[in-house]
Amino acid sequence: MQKLIKTIIILLVILSPQALPAKAATTVSVNDLIENAKELDGQEVTIQGETIGEAMERGDYSWININDGTNAIGVWISRNDAETVTSYGDYKNIGDMIQITGIFYRACKEHGGEADFHVDTITVIKNGYQVEEELPISKRIVAGVLTFATVAIVLLYIIIVHNKVEKRQV
Repeated sequence: MQKLIKTIIILLVILSPQALPAKAATTVSVNDLIENAKELDGQEVTIQGETIGEAMERGDYSWININDGTNAIGVWISRNDAETVTSYGDYKNIGDMIQITGIFYRACKEHGGEADFHVDTITVIKNGYQVEEELPISKRIVAGVLTFATVAIVLLYIIIVHNKVEKRQV
């Protein structure tokens, strides 16, 4: 009986999903792509990050930039797929969070020898949004005090200059 249990356990371990070859692309950070460029060159990988900047259209394709918090990379994507991105990050916006799978090239011959990523699939995980920025009360107070001080100094200067002019005329 113990041999049967051991055999079943061994079979379960061998046939478990972790023991089977992975069919999905390896998920990596942009820094991993940069630091391990030689090993990952030409490999299918998955990255996830925020779209930043804007799409730069080039015929049937577009360049977009992805920032995953560790670094950013240029992504070569079909124009149709790029249109699924609705928001790009900048100072006033958070861009769409996307997950992309494709081929990483450390020195892409098609694009001037630069490191880039050619997208096969894209999934928008979370839509971007506009950032509502509120000026903290402490900064408002400082701005008010400095404005008042500036106006006071300018008025004082005008009064002093005006008095000097009157004294010369007398």
